[in-house]
Amino acid sequence: METLGGPGAMVATILDSVFPPIPSELILPLAGFTAYRGGMTLAGAIIWSTVGSLIGALILYWAGAVLGRERVNSIARKVPLVDVHDIDKGFEWFDRHGRTVTFFGRMVPMVRSMVSIPAGVERMPLATFCLLTTLGSLCWNSALILGGYALGSQWARIEEWAGWFQYAVIAFFVILIARWVRQKLKGRRTP
Repeated sequence: METLGGPGAMVATILDSVFPPIPSELILPLAGFTAYRGGMTLAGAIIWSTVGSLIGALILYWAGAVLGRERVNSIARKVPLVDVHDIDKGFEWFDRHGRTVTFFGRMVPMVRSMVSIPAGVERMPLATFCLLTTLGSLCWNSALILGGYALGSQWARIEEWAGWFQYAVIAFFVILIARWVRQKLKGRRTP
């Protein structure tokens, strides 16, 4: 971002969208800090990062559209401890709450990437998907970029805070996954 400015923020958010382990909780405050130091404008950081989020989401949307439900289920069958029935329930849930999930999911780690796949599989209207993704990403990106900008020279503080936040989110999901695995293993033992 120091070198490329806004386009660098866009590339970073595309990667964040497609590869969830890259945390936007660190990338976006850094974009705000870069804007604070004059490497790009604040508006540019927000716009470029939101465009990057949309492009990354569209890549996964089209992957879901190309793969379709059957291939997604086929891939899921190969993942240990994943029950295709759960995937089907997820698609049914998306059918009922797809718009809400598409918007609010942009603000939840891991969900922000994964929500694009069922949107593509279910062929959510592209204009609706783009609008909800853009608005949700704009909210999330703006909050983190403005945080990095506001901290300015004390950017290390947000890095520390984001690190703790990321650990808390990871711990939460590890607990959820552990409970889910335990239930799956318990269900397999029950005749």
